[in-house]
Amino acid sequence: MSKGTAQRAAAAAAEGRPDEAASDAEQTRRTSREISALDELARLLGLHQVPNYIEAYDISNIGSETIVAGMVVFEGGRPLKGAYRKFSVRSVVGKPDDYASMREVLMRRFTHGLEELSQLKERGVEKQFGSFTRFPDLLMMDGGRGQVNIAEEVLSELGLSIPVCGMVKDDNHRTRGLYYQNVEIPIDRHSEGFRLITRIQDEAHRFAIEYHRSLRSKSQVRSILDDIPGIGDTRRKALMKHFQSIEAVQAASEEELAQVPGMNRAAAESVYRFFRKKKEDVPVEVVEETGNV
Repeated sequence: MSKGTAQRAAAAAAEGRPDEAASDAEQTRRTSREISALDELARLLGLHQVPNYIEAYDISNIGSETIVAGMVVFEGGRPLKGAYRKFSVRSVVGKPDDYASMREVLMRRFTHGLEELSQLKERGVEKQFGSFTRFPDLLMMDGGRGQVNIAEEVLSELGLSIPVCGMVKDDNHRTRGLYYQNVEIPIDRHSEGFRLITRIQDEAHRFAIEYHRSLRSKSQVRSILDDIPGIGDTRRKALMKHFQSIEAVQAASEEELAQVPGMNRAAAESVYRFFRKKKEDVPVEVVEETGNV
């Protein structure tokens, strides 16, 4: 915590502003915890500098042909959500392969960054103006030896020197320790470092899985509405924009459907009859269309 923050907290308390004083005091505690966590992480890994800027990666496929990855960023021990990135894996077809998927994602991320740096240098522009030009102090992978080895191979091929560690989970899918330089490092479960690592791992997993679910939802929404005669891409988008969910489209009356921009009486009747017929045959699986994280 900064000296200025502490002084503001003391002044606010003295002047009878308890809410402001409490807020500044909490800011002090948070900053102290984050500094402690990052210091511990550097000590555990034997790093020469504190990893202030961290990128963490997770793959999500959930037994589906759609494979995605999430990249989350923590700066100063806190999530930097504006720097998060999502990747749809392109090269892995058929049976999911987490290692091949991660290799593609990391190669794309760092190749893009290197190309941006080269282009900005040619134009005489500062590197902070690129979207992928800031490289991490530490790369954290959701997994152990396999994922770490893939990351180190990619970095070596690109001529980059960035420390890489794996966040290892136990049989109950809870954070257990770190894998670094061919050794699994146990961590005090009550320490600030352990809390930070767990938060990073959970956030990477959440971000990847929510992106995966959003793509699956959109795909299922598309497949349902595309089965309706007279409903093409334009009308499908108009219906989802107006009603926000398949459930709402299914429950709408013909009059409500006809009021949607781009719809006419015949198209509204087609949608209405489609869902009523589906209901008579087998229940329609209702899937909310959700936006990207």
